[in-house]
Amino acid sequence: MTAVARCFALLALIAMSACGGRDLPVERIQVPDGFSVHVYNAAVPNARSLRLADERTVIVSTRSDGRVYALVDEDGDYRGERVHEIAEGLTSPNGIAMHEGDLYLATRRRILRYADIAENLDPPPEPEVIYEGLPEASHHGWRYLGVGPDERLYVSIGAPCNVCLEDGHAVIDRLSLDGGGRETYAAGVRNSVGFDWDPLTGDLWFTDNGRDMMGDNRPPDELNHATAAGQHFGYPFCHGADIPDPEFGDQRPCSEFRAPARALGPHVAALGMRFYTGDQFPPAYRNNIFIAEHGSWNRSEKIGYRISLVRLDDERNAVAYETFASGWLQGEQAWGRPVDVLQMPDGSLLVSDDRAGAIYRIAYEDKQ
Repeated sequence: MTAVARCFALLALIAMSACGGRDLPVERIQVPDGFSVHVYNAAVPNARSLRLADERTVIVSTRSDGRVYALVDEDGDYRGERVHEIAEGLTSPNGIAMHEGDLYLATRRRILRYADIAENLDPPPEPEVIYEGLPEASHHGWRYLGVGPDERLYVSIGAPCNVCLEDGHAVIDRLSLDGGGRETYAAGVRNSVGFDWDPLTGDLWFTDNGRDMMGDNRPPDELNHATAAGQHFGYPFCHGADIPDPEFGDQRPCSEFRAPARALGPHVAALGMRFYTGDQFPPAYRNNIFIAEHGSWNRSEKIGYRISLVRLDDERNAVAYETFASGWLQGEQAWGRPVDVLQMPDGSLLVSDDRAGAIYRIAYEDKQ
């Protein structure tokens, strides 16, 4: 894209954002009593992962669009009306993380760092390549990225297939913030596109997409809980807690692996997840997990296309799995597909939607 074309494209995005974007049927999104939903921004095509750069700046990645944006709420009206393009022309720039003001961005093969990003949006800084050499396979080649309590980068590396056994894939790896010391933290993870750390214990929890082509209702997607480095979560030998794989299941029994903390819906495509630690929502939501379910593509009847809630007890057992927000799926037609969730400083929740190219804000009205 030429500089002139890029300028006009960005102006179009800003104009659309300032005017509220396209009309979206937000009234169809159903949330519990006391909650409300509005469009935070409707001008980010293929909106995927969400991170907070500062109190009013939200970073939004894409996957197929190859761009990364910053949305700025300039006037405190809970809408990201100002759009800045941080990067373009990247390969699957899905994974983003923030640490001490720096933006970390994972493409298929590289991890980049943009220094002090919130203070340098126009123009954005040139990135530093801190790691190069992630696997090249395009299948499940979009990364998820986060910084753990140990101040190390965690990056997901999905299986390069539906089901196969390939070294260096189906893992969550970690490395230092300067790109050194890469090691595998969790293995047997088919494709995780969402993880977070328990605010009470510091443990890693992550979603994982189950394999395809075993029918409508098998296997489940998974919510997993890693209590230490080096645990194996079953793929490709075992799915869910006790479903041997038709091809690989006779090589190792399910009893060898760490079972899911919670079986999720089959093929719901559970992606981004966050522990809720805010005080805007009622206390019953605190320290529980919100999950963005992107929605099934390979079932005879679609499911997912919603935000789910997993409730944990005092021992951090996953004791309930319920729908929190739905309505993106109408019959067998989906007008939107949730991807990630982000808690804002005021305790509201943002939800990205790569089909509608939008970000929504869910707030508890009693706290407005």
